[in-house]
Amino acid sequence: MDMKVIVGLGNPGDKYISTRHNFGFMVVDQLLKDCQSVDKTVWSTNDKLKSEIAVLPEISGEKVILVKPRTFMNNSGMSVSLIASFYKVSPEDIWIVYDELDLPLGAMKIRFGGAAAGHHGVESIMEQLGTDKFWRFRLGIGEAHDKTHAIGRQALRHAETYVLGTFTESEQGKVRELIKHGSNALQFSLKKGIELAGNRFNTK
Repeated sequence: MDMKVIVGLGNPGDKYISTRHNFGFMVVDQLLKDCQSVDKTVWSTNDKLKSEIAVLPEISGEKVILVKPRTFMNNSGMSVSLIASFYKVSPEDIWIVYDELDLPLGAMKIRFGGAAAGHHGVESIMEQLGTDKFWRFRLGIGEAHDKTHAIGRQALRHAETYVLGTFTESEQGKVRELIKHGSNALQFSLKKGIELAGNRFNTK
């Protein structure tokens, strides 16, 4: 049977739950709620695979595994590599859902392959899988700070502080919309195909 593995990126632990860097976790949580009955919206911790795992009902003849790495963001590749090996799934059947500083809050881009654009979680996955040939669902968290006037280490520190901060009250509406939008895009991709989803859900 064909299989898709959908990985939401984030940091484990209560202190990170509502941070911008955990947007990937938020979207796969929403996807599970949208696709499973309430009593089955449960994540199982798998220490061997360094992940929390949930299984969706079969969609279009495919098994769908949801994953939240238990490694920290910068080591996401360790978990994804273990998952890929265990389920014998190829990189192009792995979809990574994550926050993107280079996109404005509320925007989304679905794309295949390419550079990590400074996202350490994606860098780690590329390194561990030995390829960039996997699908990405990039969720915009940017524009609340101005990166253009900060240079070098100062910019880096500011970006790290920003992604580990929580969304402001004024951002909450866009956040809720993007979580729902992300879940809808994933469901559409599973049912109709990810290329079509890009045409429909990518922010123009």
